[in-house]
Amino acid sequence: MSDAWIIHPIGWVHNDVPGLDAHWEDVTSQIVLDEAWAPALDGLDEFSHIIVLTWLHEQPPRTPDEPHTHPQGRLDLPAVGLFATRTPRRPNPIGMTVVPLLARTGHVLTVQGLDMADGTPVLDLKPYLARGDRINQPRMADWTRQLWAEADQDHA
Repeated sequence: MSDAWIIHPIGWVHNDVPGLDAHWEDVTSQIVLDEAWAPALDGLDEFSHIIVLTWLHEQPPRTPDEPHTHPQGRLDLPAVGLFATRTPRRPNPIGMTVVPLLARTGHVLTVQGLDMADGTPVLDLKPYLARGDRINQPRMADWTRQLWAEADQDHA
């Protein structure tokens, strides 16, 4: 078995965000697929939300000798294993976000709240399924509740 895999983007994210620092919930993005994939979008616009898988191409990969991180780089939060966070610095920098699908025009999807900078390669798209993708009352770390409470205060 080979240690290397070849992954080809199916499209690219386009928006007005050059980097990773934004209020993503306010960002409208276009996912522009290679035109050859346009027929594969048929029926996707029947779903309110989609799962977008991306390659975080601007992030250096993390190695096993740096397994811990402070969430959002905040030293007031506990250092935890990188797999317990959504840090973009990962061994394989794959991003995943669930977003509302606003429109489809040919090979272009318009979405809201996609936390990906302009030019991010898109690897795959999947419909969000309420029955299979939603978890009722998941257990989460206390530090995530602290971050959410702070974010709620910032938006109030």
